[in-house]
Amino acid sequence: MNATQQYLEQLFANGNLPVTEARNKLLQQFCQDEVNSKAVTEILTYQNMLMDKWQLFNRITTIQEQPFTIPNATAGKPYEAVIDRDQQGWVDMEVIELNGLEDTGLQYDAETGSITGTPTAHGDRKLVLRYRLQQEPEEAEPHEKSIPLVINPNPRLLWKNLGSDATDLYWKEDDIAFTAPLGGKLLVAASKRGRSHANTGGFRDDDIAYGHFGQTGWSVIAVADGAGSAPLARQGAKLAVNAVVNYFTPALTGDGLPELELLLQEYNHGTGADTQKKLNQQIYTHLGKAALYAHKQLEAFAHTKEVALKDLHSTLLFVLLKQFAFGYAVLSFSVGDGVIGLVNTDQTAAMLMNRLDVGEFGGGTRFITMPEIFKNELFYTRFGCKVVDDFSHLFLMTDGIFDPKFVTEAALEKPEKWQELIRDLAGENEDGKKVELSPDNTQVAEELSAWMDFWSAGNHDDRTLAIVF
Repeated sequence: MNATQQYLEQLFANGNLPVTEARNKLLQQFCQDEVNSKAVTEILTYQNMLMDKWQLFNRITTIQEQPFTIPNATAGKPYEAVIDRDQQGWVDMEVIELNGLEDTGLQYDAETGSITGTPTAHGDRKLVLRYRLQQEPEEAEPHEKSIPLVINPNPRLLWKNLGSDATDLYWKEDDIAFTAPLGGKLLVAASKRGRSHANTGGFRDDDIAYGHFGQTGWSVIAVADGAGSAPLARQGAKLAVNAVVNYFTPALTGDGLPELELLLQEYNHGTGADTQKKLNQQIYTHLGKAALYAHKQLEAFAHTKEVALKDLHSTLLFVLLKQFAFGYAVLSFSVGDGVIGLVNTDQTAAMLMNRLDVGEFGGGTRFITMPEIFKNELFYTRFGCKVVDDFSHLFLMTDGIFDPKFVTEAALEKPEKWQELIRDLAGENEDGKKVELSPDNTQVAEELSAWMDFWSAGNHDDRTLAIVF
């Protein structure tokens, strides 16, 4: 039975004109008629054409209706997304082009289906994927499928960096960074104005000062964080750190601190409670007087300038450091929420050298400008002393570093958090910023300054970090 006869039998049956067995020969005769045969051939051709068109139309509609999205991008951050045709079941699709990426900083690779690049602007975009199906001829008009792309604004790019008023009486540089040899160690430090201040053209409230006295081998490093609510905090921090260095300069450029040094040597040999008591008294005397001297300098300034002492509110932390034949002595003092941390040589242990004025200890931040600091029965807890064979890192930092990198005070007691900070400095961070802490690295100060631009949502305060290594 040929196709014509088969079609006609089905057609007549559907029309309630079934062909009986007795009429088979008559049907064959009917099929041999050229007109009839040609009509059936044309009908079959049109049927097949309609089925093909319906199949194509249905397939295109299925693709058009199929939900498809790509991940959101962020302006200024590297981006990659893939239009995976195999995964979407679009194996019969031939992509012609992807429109809508103009002026975005992104490019489309038709061979791999990848959208890559770093967006240069933010906003909602409608991408248009132009394609044909494999069964369509090349001259067929391409189909278009819309793909939404959201490019979020980069919070970093929304912040302004307005210079502070250099004509202000108490102006100081917005950012500083430096290195200095401290005997057998090297100091690298940076102090940067926070984004919250840069956004409004405000001043850097943090400050730092140091001194190394080669004749005696002692070094002093002081860091301060001026209170954001105090109108002259920047000057308060500056006066505080310089006062500490100035206080120790006469003694440490002269005979040094012979009684303290002798007690440190005895302490290292473990000569008993009496030595410990005398050593504590020496530390209390020298470092306590330095702190009080800083307070008095602030007090005198406030009186001379006829401003309130609270207008100069600032935290203060400092260390005295010296290398002896038996190792290093590190003495510390702090008021406020700054951090002093000492990491051992193989970086398996870290010692917090101070107690922070947060939580149960102080109920909130305390400042060197507060007279009650020196009258409080817990004043002695503001001092620290460590004698070690050697160390890998000594850190002094303001809360602009502490808050994003440690978050909680409890984390300061965990060696792994200090190890994490050291790895971060070594380049294990989102930006790939690396600080090569090597005496041979002449760019270490610049690297530290660049590293301190790290992004941390909600943490936009001034940042000061001093590292002795």
